[in-house]
Order: sequence, then structure tokens, then C-alpha cells
Amino acid sequence: MNWVEAIGYLGTALTIASSAMSTMIPLRIVSILASVAVLSYGILTASMPVVLTEAIQIPFNAWRLYQMVRLVRDVEKAADGDLSLDWLKPFGTSRRFAAGEVLFRKGDAAAEMFYVESGRFRIAELGIEIGPGAIVGELGMLSPGNLRTGTLVCVAPGIALGVPYSDVKQLYYQNPEFGFYFLKLTSERLFQSARHAPSPAPAASGTEVL
Repeated sequence: MNWVEAIGYLGTALTIASSAMSTMIPLRIVSILASVAVLSYGILTASMPVVLTEAIQIPFNAWRLYQMVRLVRDVEKAADGDLSLDWLKPFGTSRRFAAGEVLFRKGDAAAEMFYVESGRFRIAELGIEIGPGAIVGELGMLSPGNLRTGTLVCVAPGIALGVPYSDVKQLYYQNPEFGFYFLKLTSERLFQSARHAPSPAPAASGTEVL
């Protein structure tokens, strides 16, 4: 076996190795290395079909690798809470609210969430203030019957962007960064609700609690 054949066998081995991988980023990296080896073999043996095939596959795999690396980076950024949501503006309608104005009450039908652009708002039941750059009203999309789980009141005049749940669902599926941020946000809100929930009253003497 000469060195040209060795390159060909190396490409074959790397191709098999990539097929056995279960995670996408290592798979793409090994696939690119396999394509480079097979492309080199094709050039050295003057096999144009091989050269053409690998010349097409290399940029395709490189692009997919870039997308995966960017996705991992964006998810890490979302996990750290460092996510600008200014790009939500084209998907909603901005409205001005005066101090004391109620945006929605607990138990109301819910059809949109709000992105706070300015001012301050308070979730009355939890005593939590919501400021610029934050999202509120998202739990209504997940609650049974799409009902509001709390009352939102404006405490300082400001502007909030109303985004319909139909658009939120599309953004969730199409933008992995936003999807991860949304899951993190709703989880934090549920934990906040649990922390502020009143403790159950102690059972009367002689009463068994199940």
C-alpha cells in the first residue's frame, strides 16, 4: 500500500467514524476531515467524481458546523440572561400605560405577552416589579384555558409591546435562542410564584392530612 492509498483509507475510516457519532459538532468536524482526505485522494488519482462530490460536501458541512457552534453560543448567552429582545418589536404593537393602569387581571383570558420598553410594572400578587427589557404575561400561554395567573399593574408610566401568543409560538419554534430564553423565563416565574404562595394552614387536631 502506497501513501496515496493510505490517504484514501484514512478518508474511509473518518467517514465511518463520523457515521458512528451521536453529537452533531464532532460529527461535522470529522466529516469535514474525511472530505478533505477523500478530496486529496481524488485529486491524486484524478478521480473527478470523487473530487466534485467532496468539493460540494466540504462547504455544506462547514456551514452546518458554523450554525451549530453559533447555536451553542446563543444558548449559553440566553442561559446567562444576556439576551436583547429588541428584535421582538416588529412582531407586536407598542402601547402607552399610565401609572395605576391595569394591563390585565388574574383569571382574565390571555392572548398576548408584553415586552417592557419603558416604565415599571408590578405583578400584584407576587409584589414583583418588571422593568425595561423584561417580558411579562408569558405564563398565560401555558396555563390551563389560557387564563392570566396574576394581575399586572403599571406603577410608573411607560410603554409595553404586546406580542400575540400566535407569534410567540412561531418565534419559539424558529429561534432556538428565544426558545431557550422563554423556557428559562417561565421556569423562573413559576419558582417566584411558588416562593410567594401562602403556606397551607395547619390541619386541625385529629385530622389526617393526605
